[in-house]
Amino acid sequence: MSETRKLAAILAADVVGYSRLAGADEERILARLRALRSDLIDPTIAVHHGRVVKRTGDGALVEFRSVVDAVRCAIEVQNGMVERNDGVPQDRRIEFRMGIHLGDVVEESDGDLMGDGVNIASRLEGVAAAGAICLSEDAYRQVKSRLDLSVSDLGSTQLKNIAEPIRVYSLQVGSAGTKAAATSETATSQPAAGVPKLSIAVLPFANMSGDAEQDYFADGISEDIITALSKLSQLFVIARNSSFTFKGKNVQVQEVGTKLGVRHVLEGSVRKSGNRVRITAQLIDATTGGHLWAERFDRELTDIFAVQDDVTQQIVDALAVNLTEGDRKRLAPGQTRHPEAYDCFLRGRELWHRLTKQTNSDARDLLQRAVELDPNFASAHAFLALTHGLDYLNRWSASPQRAIEQAEEAATLAVARDDSDPVAHWALSVVTLYSRQHDRAISEAERAIALNPNFAEGQVSLGEALIYSGRSGEALAYFDRARVLNPYFPDVVLHFQALALFQLRRYEEAVELLLQRVNRNPITDVSRALLAACYGHLGRFEEARARWQEVLRVNPDYSLEYRRKVLPFKNPADFELVMEGLRNAGVVQ
Repeated sequence: MSETRKLAAILAADVVGYSRLAGADEERILARLRALRSDLIDPTIAVHHGRVVKRTGDGALVEFRSVVDAVRCAIEVQNGMVERNDGVPQDRRIEFRMGIHLGDVVEESDGDLMGDGVNIASRLEGVAAAGAICLSEDAYRQVKSRLDLSVSDLGSTQLKNIAEPIRVYSLQVGSAGTKAAATSETATSQPAAGVPKLSIAVLPFANMSGDAEQDYFADGISEDIITALSKLSQLFVIARNSSFTFKGKNVQVQEVGTKLGVRHVLEGSVRKSGNRVRITAQLIDATTGGHLWAERFDRELTDIFAVQDDVTQQIVDALAVNLTEGDRKRLAPGQTRHPEAYDCFLRGRELWHRLTKQTNSDARDLLQRAVELDPNFASAHAFLALTHGLDYLNRWSASPQRAIEQAEEAATLAVARDDSDPVAHWALSVVTLYSRQHDRAISEAERAIALNPNFAEGQVSLGEALIYSGRSGEALAYFDRARVLNPYFPDVVLHFQALALFQLRRYEEAVELLLQRVNRNPITDVSRALLAACYGHLGRFEEARARWQEVLRVNPDYSLEYRRKVLPFKNPADFELVMEGLRNAGVVQ
């Protein structure tokens, strides 16, 4: 029988005191359970993208793609049970207890799941109180900054037949009260479970110009609105990468809100014709589908900056965000007022996002033109720096050393042109890290986050700088935050998380993340190499050698010596940990 090993969020649930209830009236209790499944449990699991793996007479085992989905589902079911038990005598109530864990599972060819991930979830369910949800530390770490939960720390708990004690957190719902409401509210406009009231996703604006070549312009307008809103600490703003996964898709706003964990969605369109531009925008409550604000702007192309400012300000007003004077300054446009420079910037930034050698080169040409047209255009200098940085990291330049020097020159200039531009500080953090200025890289990333609290890329950069500075334990929290801000995060985040765990000697956990990364990015060489090193430390030498062969198949020119040279470890012994794992497996001498 074939099997697949993977990381999964597992929810285990059963009925408290089922034997007692069945003994009193088995036919009635079974009928009530069937009704609950059809009316409450199964629809709620479906809404939260769960898969019922198996059912027992009084419970179920459910797999979710994320812990956030699992917890929201559990909260909604438990709140639903509070309502259904209202007025029912205590001895006749059906009450569930639930356990949720994020862990390693083995999926059989028939879809059944086995392994520690399942066993721990089941044991957590066994220690939960009636109506409560118990989360493992691994599960709680994924949701504590994403959902507004009221939990009790039960401390390190020895679960039955589980070798090591596990830290357990208990989440009580209903009248005992989690602060989070159920995700699919009734006809009220209450926010979904744990979703901040002041939260928003800006979908890519539709290009209505009749010319696909103008996509960059519509995308750029959306991205700049995201950037402006992200600077407000009162708002939770989903990152561009996640919002743009919905580009060109016909989706319901409520679905977007559920998938991204936001209360509000902004959508719109752009029509560019000659020197005229028409922008329509509408702000929608993702819980009810109701429109909060809508507007159409017909302007000259030279007024595009004023339109963006107007859209941003009206969104803030519609959300009733109380702005301080400092907030108003943050919202003030920091980009150029030169239309041609702005057009070059939008084209260049869009090409940079594609992360290939040719598009990176084309992006650099456009960004260079933008800064020639407006030497004070800080964000253009910043992205110009990032193009040189990609050349350095990927050996796309004939002179990598010159590439990193040019990157630092451009990033330094970006910060000098506008010290309040978070993108400028982010770029400077990236390039100073790879020139081994570790403390400066950390401080620049911290500055970027201070200027833009919703800056997912800034969180990743800070985490990366901490790893290479030998502070991997601190780095993990920043990657967690980045994944909250960017639910459809780039797969490289998995590699950085795995590297942090590897440096902490948590090899098994690193393996799970690296397998996810390889699955999402089949051509990655660096994650396969780190995976081989993990297996070497774990004594799984055949698997290590197999993964190393995959590295060379994916990239015949892969060089450990170049990685040693380019990876900015503050302590060279940290890279030696990788080499040690590979030597253990006999991959290198």
